[in-house]
Amino acid sequence: MTTIAERVRGRREAGPGGFNRKLVTPMILGSILNPINSSMLAVALIPIGKAFGAAPSQTAWLVSALYLATAIGQPVIGRLVDSYGARPLYLTGTAVVGLAGLLGVFAPNLGVLIVSRVLLGFGTSAAYPASMYLLRSESARTGMKSPSGVLAALSLSNQVIAVIGPTLGGLLIGAGGWHLIFGVNVPLSAACLVLGALRLPRRGKPEQGAPPEPVQRLDAWGMGLFAGTLTAFMLFLMNPGLAQWYLLVIAAAAGTGFVRRELRCAEPFIDLRILRGNAPLLATYGRQLLAYTTSYAFLYGFTQWLEEGRSLSASGAGLLLLPMSAAAVTVTALTGRRPEIRGKLMAGAVVQIIACAALLLLDTSSPVWLLALVGAAVGIPQGLNGLANQNALYAQADPARMGSSAGLLRTFMYVGALLASAANAAFYQHGATTGGLHHLSWLLLAVAGLFLVVTAADRSLSRVGHGDDSHADSHADSHADSHQSKDSQGQDSQGQDNR
Repeated sequence: MTTIAERVRGRREAGPGGFNRKLVTPMILGSILNPINSSMLAVALIPIGKAFGAAPSQTAWLVSALYLATAIGQPVIGRLVDSYGARPLYLTGTAVVGLAGLLGVFAPNLGVLIVSRVLLGFGTSAAYPASMYLLRSESARTGMKSPSGVLAALSLSNQVIAVIGPTLGGLLIGAGGWHLIFGVNVPLSAACLVLGALRLPRRGKPEQGAPPEPVQRLDAWGMGLFAGTLTAFMLFLMNPGLAQWYLLVIAAAAGTGFVRRELRCAEPFIDLRILRGNAPLLATYGRQLLAYTTSYAFLYGFTQWLEEGRSLSASGAGLLLLPMSAAAVTVTALTGRRPEIRGKLMAGAVVQIIACAALLLLDTSSPVWLLALVGAAVGIPQGLNGLANQNALYAQADPARMGSSAGLLRTFMYVGALLASAANAAFYQHGATTGGLHHLSWLLLAVAGLFLVVTAADRSLSRVGHGDDSHADSHADSHADSHQSKDSQGQDSQGQDNR
């Protein structure tokens, strides 16, 4: 185990050869592109729907398109980053974000706007894997562990942006209309491109006589089957019915082929072998999916109801979500350093059920203080569950496959977001009405109840965080070491959970 004194002495000894702090700004700026585009849209769905004469069931594709593209693009681009280095993928991805922003600003119809969201999903998928690649490279260059402060800064910046996004989006819409939430990507992209070009290192040439680096093969079949499974399944969920039965058949066939392919492939797209014989890890993935289904369904469903059912403006709805943001950040700050996670998850599960039940009490005459209170209640499990699941994964996953395990955790988060989008589309087919909100709340109660059952049944959680005082440090060391090896998924990147 590395003591704190040894770590401090190591940093001092590194001197000018320490971590290149010039990389921090482009890394953080690039990593916030996805959460800011995810969260700002929550208050823009109703204004966009009014502008194009589209129902919430149609504008829900703006949410699904981003997460579908990200769920597919993140691991694909992660593999490309490992093969070609961080700089070209970072610059290409952030350039695509700027183009997507321009396309969104001048979109003549909803279809083009959805295309811009697909481009945003792929473009924002590059920065975070690139950041983790740079951390790993700096660790190898300096002979030091990746600095925990940089990882913490990435995590905190993503979380803060995610929770203040609805308020920021509301203010932008109030100032100049919904186009601004797409236009903001242009200066962000420009800043990433300038900082990336100036500060990100070029990939060095191998030394003379040194053996060439092994070329990683891209699992094209695995990527295609994964994309086909998610796309067919989402197409069915967005418009369920007997007439679309063939989509379920396609999803099942593609999913079966994907699993068979990944279990047999030497270099799989997503390493499913990490799940073999690891029931606690499977439970953590299940909790992640359930937690983010509830979180995103509330974020988009409640916000749309505030604007259409409760007749608030976009800026008013954004401001009303501030208590949710404040509660999430405060709870994370107060509990984040505590290693025990079972208590956090149980508390988050119970409060989540209470918050979902409270939605049944709301109607068009509900006072503002009650709406703010419900939002604050939802913020508490948001501050507890995601971080606790991440800590559980660090304790449960094989350290040699930490990158693959953490990347799969993020995939389950995206699938939860896709399910949430489908739920909103189903219950808001005729508008974001109070009746639709109540039907959505019954579904969320069922999901939250299942989250509680899965948490209570997982007895392995009681052993996480109850070791000696060295547990957290030794585990952090093993996690940092795992970033130095290339895992089969190629991301090595998703240790920090963000929306």
